Amino acid sequence: MTLKFVIVPVTPFSQNCSLLFDADSGAGVVVDPGGDLERILAAADRHGVKLKKILLTHGHIDHCGGTAELSERLGLPVEGPHREDAFWIDQLPTQGRMFGFPRLRAFTPRRWLDTGDTVRFGEVELEVRHCPGHTPGHVIFFAREARLAFVGDLLFQGSIGRTDFPRGDHATLLRSIREQLWPLGDDVRFVPGHGPTSTFGEERRSNPFVSDHAPDAL
Repeated sequence: MTLKFVIVPVTPFSQNCSLLFDADSGAGVVVDPGGDLERILAAADRHGVKLKKILLTHGHIDHCGGTAELSERLGLPVEGPHREDAFWIDQLPTQGRMFGFPRLRAFTPRRWLDTGDTVRFGEVELEVRHCPGHTPGHVIFFAREARLAFVGDLLFQGSIGRTDFPRGDHATLLRSIREQLWPLGDDVRFVPGHGPTSTFGEERRSNPFVSDHAPDAL
């Protein structure tokens, strides 16, 4: 098994939708299809990805706005986020009108996720961790053997997720990063919801918000 990923920027928010797939079998998932579905499907076709599931890190519009349509079009089950983000998903039609998105529909995932759950497709298994703070139901997906994590808007290269949205909480977000991400290992490369990839080790060294030398870490 050779695990690969492709980042497909979508929506006016330049959100990192990701295709994660086994290069040998082609079985894969789409993580956070916020919109621009034709762009996502073209990338899947270009890389020979046979989509099996939709995975969601959280319920914000730029991460899950295209989910209902994509799920219906391809018959894909939706897994994630944690149930605490249901109120965000329920607001998708209103949020879509507010931000000028095409008409969006709310949906109910086939499976809400929590810490300790796993997600499988083909021969691939991903570990799930509930990491609230940016939203109350935010989760991350971790491919242990590949040393790769998809962290949504929890952590970015040189920054962290916003906590000024409803039910966001700064202290909770910092705790999620330090207690749920850092123990996975400094060598883990992560794909954030926006911007370039990085490693947990690099962020522990240099991220001014959550480095080991940040004022609230001492």
